[in-house]
Amino acid sequence: MGNESQSKPRILTGDTPTGRLHLGHYVGSLERRIAMQETHDCYFLVANVHAMTTRSDKPDEIRADTLEVLRDWLAVGMDPGRSTMFVQSEVPAIAELTFFFSMLLGFGRVMRNPTIKDEIIVKNLGDSYSFGFLLYSVGQTADILSFRPEAVPVGEDQVAHIEMTREVARRFNQVYCGVSDQVADEEHLDAGGLFPIPRADVGRVGRLVGTDGVNKMSKSLGNAIYLSDTAKEVQKKVNRIFTGRQSPTDPGDPNNVLFQYLDAFHPDKNRVAELREMYAGGRIGDGDVKKELGESINALLGPIRERRAKYEGQDKAILEIIRAGCAKANNTAEQTLEAAKKALRMHFGDRSFGYR
Repeated sequence: MGNESQSKPRILTGDTPTGRLHLGHYVGSLERRIAMQETHDCYFLVANVHAMTTRSDKPDEIRADTLEVLRDWLAVGMDPGRSTMFVQSEVPAIAELTFFFSMLLGFGRVMRNPTIKDEIIVKNLGDSYSFGFLLYSVGQTADILSFRPEAVPVGEDQVAHIEMTREVARRFNQVYCGVSDQVADEEHLDAGGLFPIPRADVGRVGRLVGTDGVNKMSKSLGNAIYLSDTAKEVQKKVNRIFTGRQSPTDPGDPNNVLFQYLDAFHPDKNRVAELREMYAGGRIGDGDVKKELGESINALLGPIRERRAKYEGQDKAILEIIRAGCAKANNTAEQTLEAAKKALRMHFGDRSFGYR
């Protein structure tokens, strides 16, 4: 990486370790990350601190899930030789910047974040969530801005978080760097701002519906197809996809969830068009389509499973990847924090920071 990465545009994105990653993660962000390793300076974050917002009483699970995320990343082709993979809890500058950024957001603004509202409902939190659950949306702005990226590859459900990050970056630049509120987003750095105004880079499928045919694919809803599922498990889950069709000879809805999946995962678009026409005319049933869909998904996941198997039981090797990534991530984030504290008039001398 060295000096070469500094000439490339930078991105930052990541995953909260809530379990193994699934197809929604793949089409929403992972495949985009793989491609961008060639053209961008890539920082990939495992947000293990954010996992505590709903599982603070299960630290062993969070640690295990953190390693599982790394295994999935390596399996899909994310390369620690071409990107920086690190763990949130090992980069203290993120926590410091979270506190500073929280001063730039009102409580009402945080509560208007639609992603926060949706998670409260989907996770059935009622009014029992911790203050940390709300603070994590501010923490996400620090996750991103600590590395001053120009873009954040995300799924559609995370766009609201990116918009909040953009607001924080604008506000910081205006209040502490003297950037006029009339300056266009893309001109903030040239106008003396510290932070770029990062844009959301949504994957080719912004929101993949789960196998229930209703909700977004999610571990908590039990409607996910995991990247590590066996071929048999994949086909079994595909067979459970609900379409509401009563008979194989009934005209089918060619835009139902089955065809959303085919559009996302079948490599032959002409074949998908042919299946759609036959399905709409009642000439093929759900079973025929599900069989072909399962085969397409398994063709994608086969190489991923093989690569993942190499990292099973290899926690020591994964920890080495984390340590190397954290060393570089801390160097970058500390530079940002120092510049931010100077802008805040809170810098009273250099501090040394080493990662062991």
